[in-house]
Amino acid sequence: MMLSGSLWLVCSGQVADSSYITTTTYKGDTVFIFSADPLYILSSPQKPQKKKKDYDRYARLIFNLKKVYPYSKLVKIKLKEINDGLELCRNERERKEFLKNKEKELFSQYEEELKNLTISQGRLLIKLIDRETQRTTYDLIKEYKGPVSAVFWQSIARIFGSNLKATYDPYGEDQIIEELIQLLEQGLL
Repeated sequence: MMLSGSLWLVCSGQVADSSYITTTTYKGDTVFIFSADPLYILSSPQKPQKKKKDYDRYARLIFNLKKVYPYSKLVKIKLKEINDGLELCRNERERKEFLKNKEKELFSQYEEELKNLTISQGRLLIKLIDRETQRTTYDLIKEYKGPVSAVFWQSIARIFGSNLKATYDPYGEDQIIEELIQLLEQGLL
């Protein structure tokens, strides 16, 4: 086995305590063996370069993602809290009271911030909620607020060109979003 040229490994972040470098000899050549935590190799999302309009759309997607991604992570955390609380409810009356109190709490904390989202940010948030919870926003509303409320909010969303039943497809139409999320989580964006 003959290695020619130089191999450069560029990593961001710190090398974990479990990392080590050793050498071994193979057919008279010294070979370096490097062990580290998993290294993610991401293809850089295709930045549109032909038209300014396409690049502006790409830059806007990054801006919107940075704004709404934390909310999708927060939804996942809050859903876990709510489900844990619902397990402690002994009957339907306690369940309704618990959900009513949680709803008031969440509205008082986040209503103003979420009201200021644009329509495109709202659409992105709907998809990201599906990514984080593996359930559509419509299904979540239906489970916690009931089918009538879910149909009502779906109707409102459709008026504004959104769909609460939208799913997240990381290998299809949402591939660029997925790649950007990976970059964002790695601190590269």
